[in-house]
Amino acid sequence: MRPVWGAMIAATLVAGCTLAPTYRRPALPVQSAFPDAPATTQGASAADLPWRDVVLEPRLQSLVALALRENRDLRVAVADIQRARALYRIQRAELLPAIDAVGQGVRSRTPPSISTTGQPVHTEQYSASLGLAAFEIDLFGRVRSLSASALQSFFAVEQNRRAVQISLVAEVASAYATLAADQDQLTVIRDTLGARETATRLTQSRFDAGASSELDLRQAQTLTEQARSDAAAAAAQVAQDRNALQLLVGAPIPAELLPDGKVADLRILADLPAGLPSDVLLRRPDVLAAEHTLKARNADIGAARAAFFPRITLTGDQGSASKDLDNLFKAGTHAWSFTPQVVLPIFSGGANLANLSGARASRDAAVASYEKSIQVAFREVSDALAVRATIEDQVQAQERLTSQATDVQRLTQARYDRGVDGYLALLDAQRSLYAAQRSLVQTRLAEILNRIELYRALGGGGAPEA
Repeated sequence: MRPVWGAMIAATLVAGCTLAPTYRRPALPVQSAFPDAPATTQGASAADLPWRDVVLEPRLQSLVALALRENRDLRVAVADIQRARALYRIQRAELLPAIDAVGQGVRSRTPPSISTTGQPVHTEQYSASLGLAAFEIDLFGRVRSLSASALQSFFAVEQNRRAVQISLVAEVASAYATLAADQDQLTVIRDTLGARETATRLTQSRFDAGASSELDLRQAQTLTEQARSDAAAAAAQVAQDRNALQLLVGAPIPAELLPDGKVADLRILADLPAGLPSDVLLRRPDVLAAEHTLKARNADIGAARAAFFPRITLTGDQGSASKDLDNLFKAGTHAWSFTPQVVLPIFSGGANLANLSGARASRDAAVASYEKSIQVAFREVSDALAVRATIEDQVQAQERLTSQATDVQRLTQARYDRGVDGYLALLDAQRSLYAAQRSLVQTRLAEILNRIELYRALGGGGAPEA
């Protein structure tokens, strides 16, 4: 039996060629540079920055860390990695022979009616063996190609987890900034409501004294009720923002980690160099996942090609066999068997050709998906850069507008108090200031969200964190 086991080991060692096509990464289907990118790209690319180097707000850092531990979507992604790893190990195990120890005992009785002696016959047989069953010698790489496909699928799932993590960091930061901005909005609205209530009381006093018209009074009351309605809606929005943030985190949020408004002071790294598409986009997790999927489909072609060639399988065992259990391992009971098998495909009704054609079509679809993922990534980065090119000017312009609207409201109030301007001019100044203050909060939020989106679009995150 030694030559048999030696032949099996030798066959295993010589196996390993593959018929999969040589993998070549498709050319980048986008421009060589991002439009609207800054002329200088000094410093590390955002794709290389860990999130703690981008999100500098201490409370937000604590929230992101909590979300990375508790978020259920991320837990699902981690479980998917473990499942993909197990599937790869199962497929890889087929490269090695599975050796089993088998013990068997058989007792039987043949009735007299069918016995050759006309007497009942009792038989016993016991055996114990060690062997392998239907081990395929992978001369043409079918099993190895399937193993490579499973490995690349595992890598793709791992990159998907990184994509989920980066998106989670961005979503938590965005939800935190949105909550802070809506808290600022609520503050603006409540301040405005307080001012309008005071103005309404003064107008009521003037009306009672005959110094103001009923129209002025009704207009003041209308503005007050509008602000009251806005305050109720803003309070509900803040509560919804808090609930959305808690869902993202996946656990109750301590009160000390919640923002208290002041979105303008939220510390998100302003300068996020983009780099070049070839340096950045090919490292985005979703792009890497698409490339690993492409490699898996490429390996599937090798398995489909190998189906046209002979498949050699080995089955063998050695052990002991005896009629008596007590004598099973005594001298003279040694038994062995060796059953090699060669299967040469001759006619399969076109199934092998169809399988190869389907594998090639899947590879072509994976190429298109890979290229589309790069194009989507390029567009997302370009959009974020386009906003970044103008958002600072928008914020500065809105700050100047708010300052001017404040001066206009102050001067108009003074002119109204002296009887120079009518109440309609004062109402218009108040409306303009109210709108300018709310727009300034939204513009500041847009600036923060743009930094977060640019970081996400560039595939930022550095080394993945657990």
